[in-house]
Amino acid sequence: MTSSSNSKKRYPPESNSFKLIVIVGPTASGKSSLAIKMARRINGEIISADSRQVYCGMDIGTGKVKRDKTKGTFWAAKVPFVSSGIPHHLLDVVSPKTNFSAGQFVKLAREAITDIRKRGEVPIIVGGTGFYIDALIYNIPLPEVKPDRKLRRQLEKKNPGQLFAMLQKLDPERSGDIDRNNPRRLIRAIEIAGQGSTLTKFKITDFYQKKVSAEFIGLAPTQKKIEQNIAERLKQRMKDGMLAEVKKLHVNGLSWKRLESFGLEYKWLALFLQKKITRAEMLANLERDIIRYAKRQMRWFKRNPNIRWQS
Repeated sequence: MTSSSNSKKRYPPESNSFKLIVIVGPTASGKSSLAIKMARRINGEIISADSRQVYCGMDIGTGKVKRDKTKGTFWAAKVPFVSSGIPHHLLDVVSPKTNFSAGQFVKLAREAITDIRKRGEVPIIVGGTGFYIDALIYNIPLPEVKPDRKLRRQLEKKNPGQLFAMLQKLDPERSGDIDRNNPRRLIRAIEIAGQGSTLTKFKITDFYQKKVSAEFIGLAPTQKKIEQNIAERLKQRMKDGMLAEVKKLHVNGLSWKRLESFGLEYKWLALFLQKKITRAEMLANLERDIIRYAKRQMRWFKRNPNIRWQS
């Protein structure tokens, strides 16, 4: 998307430092739309920082931007996902049958940043997974903790409330951004914290990398507006075929347990499809949990003094 136009603001690569834009905020705050507008204005490419949008086939439920139907010039640059004419990175990179970690995100995001800078474009990080963003920008150490099968079997016997209480004791900081109803993520966080690696002992300013000039933009609509957006978006996603998407994922080999482990949309729709809850219960519980998730996202981002907020 390189252009010689003088009307666009450019941030050329420098020898020792470079420019990053980071757009954060709660779900349904308009991050994706803003990122695309900004990318057009400053010759940018987008890197998604969303822990579920990395998975193929999880589109409607995660709010993934729509892929352009025609292949643009960026296919030659090994960027397989283009939306609204803008190349997007870290969308559709792994199967939902595969686990994806923050460490993998950081590795792939750094590779994408290097690739984008080679073309003289601006990397724009956008997403609501605060832990991923902090790990990338502030170089938070991510331990290579191997799965502990014995511990996992023990933890799988506990309900999400019990798991969340355990994580709060082991790593209060990490519990601030995690989906407290997602046993898969809770178990992994407990597994890591049990090895002595926690976020509690780290502060954001400790890991700011001087070579990165990161401009943080935070979207903070009012709580009323967020709740309104969530309700409207949920209705639209149901119309767009979110239920059919979950059915298709199950038909293609994802167990109900695996679907539930992704939380939010996939959890409640999977429970409904198993006839464990009614449609009304599904919609009410889902809207409630998304609102709670948005609040947790804001608590996490508010810790960062470098974010410039706008309503």
